[in-house]
Amino acid sequence: MKRLVSSSLLLVLLFAGTSRMAASHCEVPCGVFDDPMRFEKMLEDVATIRKAIKGIQDMAGKNDAKSVNQTTRWVVTKGEHAVKTQHTIAQYFMAQRIKPAKDEAGQAKYLANLTAAHAVMIAAMKCKQDADPATADTLEAAIKTFYKAYFGKAYGEK
Repeated sequence: MKRLVSSSLLLVLLFAGTSRMAASHCEVPCGVFDDPMRFEKMLEDVATIRKAIKGIQDMAGKNDAKSVNQTTRWVVTKGEHAVKTQHTIAQYFMAQRIKPAKDEAGQAKYLANLTAAHAVMIAAMKCKQDADPATADTLEAAIKTFYKAYFGKAYGEK
């Protein structure tokens, strides 16, 4: 009985620890990719970051417990969405989608994609470090620049 309880507890802990990973796209060669959706999700993260920055600014200077609590929640939310963007760039695009060039013609596109993806990573990092709305604007612009490098057309262009 003790062994059954221990095994069950282990399974619950393993499941709890991997539940977040299961929500992200796998790294096996499944071939199921939705690149435009990833860009939409990153832009949604920017909208959340922007809202969190506004929330932080609205609470600035307030010292009551409720305001301090809400400010903390906004800071955590801002950081989580910046990390989600970084994760999408690193785990989805850089690890799975941006492929090294096999010829000289593809090398320029490969380098443009890497450069643009790196700019998104840096802009997301700046969003974690600051509560300036300009950081969210920079992140959004970086995502749209990456979109153009990746798809060869401006965001929203058909």
